[in-house]
Amino acid sequence: MSTTDATAPAPLFDGEAGDEITISASALKALGDRMQRFLLEYRFAMQEVETKLSILREEFVHTHEYNPIEHVSSRVKSVDSLVMKLDRRGIGSDFEDIRANIHDIAGVRVTCAFRRDVYRLFDLLTQQDDITVLEVEDFIAEPKSNGYQSLHAIISVPVFLSTGRVDVPVEVQFRTIAMDFWASLEHKIYYKYARQVPDSLTSDLKDAADLAAELDAHMERLHVEVHGLPEVEVPRGPRVFPS
Repeated sequence: MSTTDATAPAPLFDGEAGDEITISASALKALGDRMQRFLLEYRFAMQEVETKLSILREEFVHTHEYNPIEHVSSRVKSVDSLVMKLDRRGIGSDFEDIRANIHDIAGVRVTCAFRRDVYRLFDLLTQQDDITVLEVEDFIAEPKSNGYQSLHAIISVPVFLSTGRVDVPVEVQFRTIAMDFWASLEHKIYYKYARQVPDSLTSDLKDAADLAAELDAHMERLHVEVHGLPEVEVPRGPRVFPS
């Protein structure tokens, strides 16, 4: 193997053709540093969304004496989880390719009491002028075949760093308490059976999802009746958003 000029930057990989390729220690550290900075941008974007939701929640409490948000949870994918997804999707290590193709690195889940709150919060968040809607999947208007319901949105959030502005995608999921309870149980069952769930359990899960949807509708009707609120129709069919 030829010697490397001491003044040249460390190569990303060491090894000859046909040899087992290994990454040098210096290159590994540099790659790790770049990955941590990359994920930090997603953490900042996630925090921006959390701040916007916190402002909306506080404003509702003080102005409308009503809190439409039951709770908010968030996470940024770990390096291991991200690498596994890149491998499954056949995406390389170029960070711009990752940003363009993987949109759930940062995720925020908003749990509301009622479906009307889901759509109201979605509209209030996505209509802010620094938010760009990239994609929406409305599994409330059109539930998945297994009964899963939630409103998923991929939004682009500006993050202002010392090096300038970066627009970062964040996945935001809106769901009711009943939807969240069902999804949590379904996730535990699928994890236990390594996603090979028996047909009998799949059918029971669908029945439970239908019951949860009925409970959602019934509790919302009671809420509307008690507080004298106008009826709000849940959207049906696809919603159109700017690309």
